[in-house]
Amino acid sequence: MFDITKESALIRAEEKETGRVEAFSDGVFAVAITLLALDLQIPKIGAEATAGKLAAALARQWPAYLSFVTSFFTVLIMWVNHHGLFKMIQKTTSRLLFINGFLLMMTTAVPFSTALVTQYLRTPAAKVACATYAATFVLISISFNALWRLVTGDRALMRASVSELTIERVGRKWRVGPLAYVIAMLLAFVSPYITILFCTGLWIYWSLVTKEF
Repeated sequence: MFDITKESALIRAEEKETGRVEAFSDGVFAVAITLLALDLQIPKIGAEATAGKLAAALARQWPAYLSFVTSFFTVLIMWVNHHGLFKMIQKTTSRLLFINGFLLMMTTAVPFSTALVTQYLRTPAAKVACATYAATFVLISISFNALWRLVTGDRALMRASVSELTIERVGRKWRVGPLAYVIAMLLAFVSPYITILFCTGLWIYWSLVTKEF
């Protein structure tokens, strides 16, 4: 006879095993996305401030707004994809924890690379700043793909309800990531602005992957 109590206990155990990883990861994503806002500075225009001077000072900070929006939505969609991935996972291993840890480490580096873009986009150092920005996402994409390869290579880590079609679709789309961000990194030496636009286009692309979960 089918034991409902035993089945329910098994489901709760699986949820608990991945729950700690997800909770910790969610906290890191939340901190990273919050730190991005710290780069938005209040203009200092002195005691003789006027509406016109304030508006002009705010307008001059457009690199901060551009990099903030690009990074915010990129990290947001990373979190959504990470959440979707862990809905498929039922067990964890030490390898999974270390790969996930590396992914989270690189996520916390996004505010740093974003600040580089904000500060140097309108200077001769813009190429290096934007290349560093894209390089951060190269490593993040590699981490996502490493996690995906690990869990799809050992189906015991995945829930039985995950279809082969879903695995193929997600894997095919995520494989684009590392190469795409390498291209974005190299494009920085052609035009830093192209790199930022390219990265913006990529977070729009990643938003489409979330439909697979």
